[in-house]
Amino acid sequence: MSSFLSNSTNQSKLQLATVALASAAVTAGAIYGYQQSRHGERLNRLKKSIPNPAGDAEPELQKVHIYYLVTRQGPVPKLDKEDEHNQALAHRAQNGDFDDELILEQLARNRVFLGDEGLAKLRNAFVVIVGCGGVGSHAATTLARSGVSKLRLIDFDQVTLSSLNRHAVATLADVGLPKVQCLQRRLIAITPWVRFDLRLQKFDGSVAPELLGAWEQDGQMPDFVIDAIDNIDSKVELLKYCYDNDLPVISSMGAGTKSDPTRIMVGDIGTSTDDGLSRATRRRLKLLGVTSGIPVVYSTEKMGEGKAALLPLPEEEFKKGDVGDLAALPDFRVRILPVLGTMPAVFGYTVANHVILKISGYPLDYIPQKGRDKMYDGIQAFVQASEEKIIRAVTDGPRELCIGLKVPIQPCEVSFLVEDIYKAKSAVTGIATKLVLIRWQKPTRNILIRIGEGADEQKSSDLKLSELVCMTKEEATRHQKEVLLGDKTVEELYDAEVVERVAKRQEEIKLYEKYR
Repeated sequence: MSSFLSNSTNQSKLQLATVALASAAVTAGAIYGYQQSRHGERLNRLKKSIPNPAGDAEPELQKVHIYYLVTRQGPVPKLDKEDEHNQALAHRAQNGDFDDELILEQLARNRVFLGDEGLAKLRNAFVVIVGCGGVGSHAATTLARSGVSKLRLIDFDQVTLSSLNRHAVATLADVGLPKVQCLQRRLIAITPWVRFDLRLQKFDGSVAPELLGAWEQDGQMPDFVIDAIDNIDSKVELLKYCYDNDLPVISSMGAGTKSDPTRIMVGDIGTSTDDGLSRATRRRLKLLGVTSGIPVVYSTEKMGEGKAALLPLPEEEFKKGDVGDLAALPDFRVRILPVLGTMPAVFGYTVANHVILKISGYPLDYIPQKGRDKMYDGIQAFVQASEEKIIRAVTDGPRELCIGLKVPIQPCEVSFLVEDIYKAKSAVTGIATKLVLIRWQKPTRNILIRIGEGADEQKSSDLKLSELVCMTKEEATRHQKEVLLGDKTVEELYDAEVVERVAKRQEEIKLYEKYR
C-alpha cells in the first residue's frame, strides 16, 4: 500500500514539473514572439516613414538636399533615386526620428564586446580624420559602423580611377567626386544617424586651429585625430599641432610598397623602424622637439630584391624643367607609389581599432618604448665637456673661461643623430655600445660665442649638428686627443671608407638642419 502511495506521489510531482516546464516554454515563446512582433512593427514603421524614391516627395527631398550638403564641401553631385532615399533617411535620423533600439541592435556585437559604458563613450565621440584615401576611408568606415556619432572628414582630393583599388566605399559612379563627399554619400546608407562635417581642404599649420577645432553645434573638442596624410610637410604640421595642444592622435605611416600584413605594428613614434615615411616623419619631429608620445601604425617589412619600389620619373621629364611643376599641389609627390590594395585597408583598420579601444577604455598596451632618455642626457653632457676642452685648448684660457658654457644641442637632436642618422652604431667601427657624439673636424674658427657682460654674460659653443659624429666613448677619447686637441687630420687617423661614410652622413644631416 505504501509503495502504491509513493508511486502515485512521484507521478504527481512529475506531472506538475512537466506542466510547469511546458507553461514556462509557452510563456517564453509568447514573450519572444511579442518582442519580435514589436521589433517588426518598429522596423516596418521606420521603413514606411521614409519617402518612396519613386513617389512624389520632391519638396521634402529638396529640403534634405540643402540641409545635408553644406557649401564648404565642394560641388553638389547629382542625386540618383538611391541617394535621395538615403538622404531622406539620414535627415530623419539626424532629427531624432530613428528608433534607438534599432541602432543598439545594429551595434549589438560591439556592445557585447565593449560593454554598455564603453559603447556609450564611443557613441558620444567626435573623431577627426585627415586624409580620406585608402587608409582614411577604411578608418572612417569602420568608425561609423562601430558607433562613433560625429566624424569630421578632411581631404582636398577627388576620387580617381586609380584609387578604386584601395578606397573603402568608392565606386565608378564616384570618380571625380571629392573623397569626403564620397564617404558621406555611402556611409549614410549604413549608419544614417552619424553626423558628418565635410572639409574639402588641404591641411597645413595655418588652418590647424579651424580644422582640428570644436564641433560647431555643441562645442565638443575632438576625442581623437587620425592622421592618414601621405605628404610629409602636412603630416609633421598635424602631429606637431596635436602634440602641442594635447589632442589625442594616431598616425598611419607608409602603406605603399608594403605586402606583408603580419609586419604591421602599433607603437610609439620613437620605436618605429624600417619605414621610409615613418623615418622621415620621426626625423622632422625630433628636430621640433617631439621624440615620443605619438602612437603610429607602421610596417617593419624591409625592401628587397624583386619587391615593389617608388617608380622613378622618366629622364625626359627632368629635361623639360622643374619636376615640381608636375605635382597637383606644391610640395606633393610627382612619382607613382606602388600600392597593393589590401595594405591601406589593414593600416586603416588598425588605426580605427586603436581609436575605438582608446575611446571606449578597453585595455590596450603599447610596444615598450626604448628607454634611452638617460643615454641621450649622458651624450649631451659628453658633447659639452668636449667643447669646453676644445675652447680652452684653442684660446689657452683658464678653466673659468667655460663656466656657464652652453651647447646648442637638445636631447631630441641627440636622438635624431644617434638613432636616425648613425643607426645607433659607431661611424668608425659599427659598435653599438657606449655611444657618444663628438666634433669630427678640428675647428678652424673661434667657436666661443659671448653675449653680454659681467653677470649677464651668456657663453655658448658655435656647433652645428652636421659637425658631430657618433663613436664609442673609447673611440671619441682617442679622436679628441689626436685630432681635436692634437695635430692629426681625420684623413690621417681613419681610412678612406670611414671618412667617406661620415661625409655622407654629414650631407644627410644638412638636409634636415633647415627644419630645426
